[in-house]
Amino acid sequence: MGIERFIGVDLVWALGGARTKPTETGVAAIDGRGVVIDCGWTFGLEETMSWLAKTAVGGSTLAFVDAPLVVDNPAGQRRCEREVGQRYGRWKVSANSTNQSSPRRAGVLLRALLQEAGWVYDDGRDGPPTGGMVVSEGYPYTTLVGSSELDYDQERPTYKRRPARVSTAQWRAVRSEECDKMIARMAGLATADPPLLLASHAVSRRLLDELSPQLAADYKHREDLIDALLCAWTAALWSRHGLARCQVLGADSLVPLGSASTIIAPARPEQMRGGAS
Repeated sequence: MGIERFIGVDLVWALGGARTKPTETGVAAIDGRGVVIDCGWTFGLEETMSWLAKTAVGGSTLAFVDAPLVVDNPAGQRRCEREVGQRYGRWKVSANSTNQSSPRRAGVLLRALLQEAGWVYDDGRDGPPTGGMVVSEGYPYTTLVGSSELDYDQERPTYKRRPARVSTAQWRAVRSEECDKMIARMAGLATADPPLLLASHAVSRRLLDELSPQLAADYKHREDLIDALLCAWTAALWSRHGLARCQVLGADSLVPLGSASTIIAPARPEQMRGGAS
């Protein structure tokens, strides 16, 4: 049957307290033709779960979440996070550390809620799923530098983290300009295999039609949607090409198949284990 719908969730990692307004989570869903079925933002896990329930295609959905879904290490950094730096560090990509003492673990709760709702967590070690309601962990930065279609073959785009060469005073303007250049590259995925058609939905089309804002809150709003769309496309790429185009970071963990703490990441040959340095 195959997977019919691909979902990306740029999940806010921290859970707001009782007096704190939930932070936005970016969400996006595409089909196998790259058409954006729905995209936008949710607030809090309950609203995110509701959106997933109405957007998923029963028995044929793969969701990639940008947040730690399995955190089984008491301290330090997860193996998959270390491997991000080892495989993608040359492109200035690394990952934050997560462990069981970390306060920002909304992804763990989301995975538990999804499993209660009938979804299956998949660590990717057995290849892409062919059906079911499946959730895995992704990381947009690895998609940007690991996908040749986006042409970041030297280093990651500066749409999120300020590089040392850019002054604080210049940063907002530089960030917005670089974000627009990145969106232009994402528009080129319309002819990729699999495709992503940003212009196919009114909300994602605004990424093409409007310049990226400089105000921090407005920029973060846009960034969350971009990362959700990248996660959705990564899910489609994994489903279409599997280990020929992607690698499973943290795959050597000695735990039962399907339950390891992993990140499924697009990769050029030189970024894969044993690739040319």
